[in-house]
Amino acid sequence: MIEFKEVEKRYPNGFLALNHINLQIEQGEFVAIIGLSGAGKSTLLRCINKMHDITEGTLRVNEVNVQHMKGKGIRNLRRNIGMIFQSFNLVTRVSVLKNVLVSFVPNMPVWRKVLGIFTQEEKRQALMALDQVGILDKAYVRVDQLSGGQQQRVALARTLAQNPQIILADEPVASLDPVTAKQVMDDFKRINKQFNMTIIINIHHVDLALAYATRVIGVRSGEIVFDGQASEITEETLAFIYNTTNQGRGETEHVMEDAITEKNSFA
Repeated sequence: MIEFKEVEKRYPNGFLALNHINLQIEQGEFVAIIGLSGAGKSTLLRCINKMHDITEGTLRVNEVNVQHMKGKGIRNLRRNIGMIFQSFNLVTRVSVLKNVLVSFVPNMPVWRKVLGIFTQEEKRQALMALDQVGILDKAYVRVDQLSGGQQQRVALARTLAQNPQIILADEPVASLDPVTAKQVMDDFKRINKQFNMTIIINIHHVDLALAYATRVIGVRSGEIVFDGQASEITEETLAFIYNTTNQGRGETEHVMEDAITEKNSFA
């Protein structure tokens, strides 16, 4: 479904963000991408929906060469790929329902975009999406009156309303407390299983990655250094991904050890 072949991404300043990426992700997988900040996780994710262009290699989504897409091709690609950000990207001064209805705007005729008119079917789909993430009762509440976890669920509902095949989530729980983060991850897991939807998440919380993802990809300095089942992860594997040593047991190592010992508590 998603295939990277010898993909490189070099920024205009010469920085090599991705180096010789070879990767296949099939329909229905739940993949967590882990690694240090700046390792290339977000770049890898954003190349999939062409938010970033690759500079070498081949990237295909549903057998279509992404780097050759332009205009309408890019819009069609993104119609099947939902994107969720850490910052939620919501309009806080309007209702939850109106934020979810935004997912239909790209496919609307110009006159309806200008007038802000949505069909009854679009409203029904938006309400169904809110129900799927458990906040249907908040449909007519202003977004700025919601908690952070509820806002992230609005962002997820907005993505579900467009009926994507793939969801890309860039640090979706980074700003949430542990209890709320678990609730949001529960939503992702349920949606993955219920709709056989491919979900790819960049995440700093190693414990959540190990508890929820069926597959973990470790990225270090723009290269994939681990790709396997969460159950295969060991302290040594994490130490290699995060480029740590046994000297100076810092915060990162303690976090990794906690992830190994506590991962089952989230199941």
